[in-house]
Amino acid sequence: MEKRTIDFSPPDISALEIAEVEEVLRSGWITTGPRTKMLECRLAAYIETGKTDVDCSSKEAIEKYSQKVVCLNSATAAEELNFRILGVGPGDEVIVPAYSYTASASAAIHCGATVVFVDIQKDGDARTHCPEMDYDAMEKAITHRTKAIVTVDFGGIVCDYDRIFEIVERKRNLFTPVKSDGTLLSDLSSRIQHGLGRIAVVADCAHSLGASRTVLYTGQGKTEQKRRYCGAIADMTSFSFHAVKNYTTAEGGASTWCLPQSVYDTVTDKEIYKFYQLLSLHGQNKDALAKTKVGAWEYDIIGPWYKCNMTDIMAAIGLRQLDRYLGLLERRKQMIKMYDAACDEFGLFHMLHHADGIDSSDHLYPIRVPEIGVKQRNKIIEKMAERGVATNVHYKPMPMMTAYKSLGWNIKDFPNTYDYYHNLITLPFHTLLSDEDVEYVCKNLKDVIDEIRG
Repeated sequence: MEKRTIDFSPPDISALEIAEVEEVLRSGWITTGPRTKMLECRLAAYIETGKTDVDCSSKEAIEKYSQKVVCLNSATAAEELNFRILGVGPGDEVIVPAYSYTASASAAIHCGATVVFVDIQKDGDARTHCPEMDYDAMEKAITHRTKAIVTVDFGGIVCDYDRIFEIVERKRNLFTPVKSDGTLLSDLSSRIQHGLGRIAVVADCAHSLGASRTVLYTGQGKTEQKRRYCGAIADMTSFSFHAVKNYTTAEGGASTWCLPQSVYDTVTDKEIYKFYQLLSLHGQNKDALAKTKVGAWEYDIIGPWYKCNMTDIMAAIGLRQLDRYLGLLERRKQMIKMYDAACDEFGLFHMLHHADGIDSSDHLYPIRVPEIGVKQRNKIIEKMAERGVATNVHYKPMPMMTAYKSLGWNIKDFPNTYDYYHNLITLPFHTLLSDEDVEYVCKNLKDVIDEIRG
């Protein structure tokens, strides 16, 4: 085959996104404003319905979907603010899978909490082969200090939340809600923790906007077998809209929450949303849009907090991406089938993105090559690059990273995690690939693996 250049994961930006950004730039309003608020409403509607064409301009829709999602400048900021709202801090422990990207853990560390890593299941989940936490190990890691468990929907495959919620419900006797220190944020966190009465399930859905699973349990405390989308399952959820994600705003992310009625006995969505706004904009009680009203210049600083709001430029990209998103997901599903067929033919281990009751967002396509080690894996990556194909590895486990080794973690304590990683290669996977591009990747992959194996 004639040599091609196959990029790993470029953004899929159309004329629609470009035109919307041009309109924002000409409008004179480029920071957080009406487009950001509209994107929040539309994302909330999508998370609830799975539809991207819900009209969110009517009074009824605004009442239903506003103040349910907060758009921010990254998923890392979203996860940290989730912990801040929950009241996770010094003296608390947060359980995190060892197999993930650093943001899954660093956000808890930013809050002063102690991260407790847990190994994954041997060869991943039995149904999907996704590198999910070993839930037995997770249960054993729970102590009276555990305030949250971070679940990671790796590659867009939704975790086994029924198992996770069953465990945290059963461990209620170990949970002690935080007491308010008298400040406004601490008072909110205390009321949320008292309402939960258990460890919080905090979902890292950086990969999984639009993914769904049939679940019995949700953060809402309901026990009903129902298909639910990410964002409407865990207690708190963070999404990433980074340039390499299925859905992008260049940089960006969002937080949302799904809490039981026992929380809403003393807390409202409006109150939760307000504190996300305060935390993301210096603790300032008026955003720039509110301050433009006649005579409304004066504001207060409620707390010495952070700066991580989303701009209308980013939201403009997101609005038009959302218009296209279901089509983008469908194209990813088509390519998954092509990769699956090739990997099955070549005898390569791969995740199963779609199974009974599970529909992935098809974000990553990692494979594992049997009977090779790290050196051979890296050689395959080099030789694929020589043929014009960019590949990657998702991920180098956190206990192998300097930052986490310095905290005392050792990859030897996570054998399943290392075993999953050592022969893994992530193939290029994005919606700018043609069928011929996918075929080129597959043919060269087979040739290179055959060459390496001798």
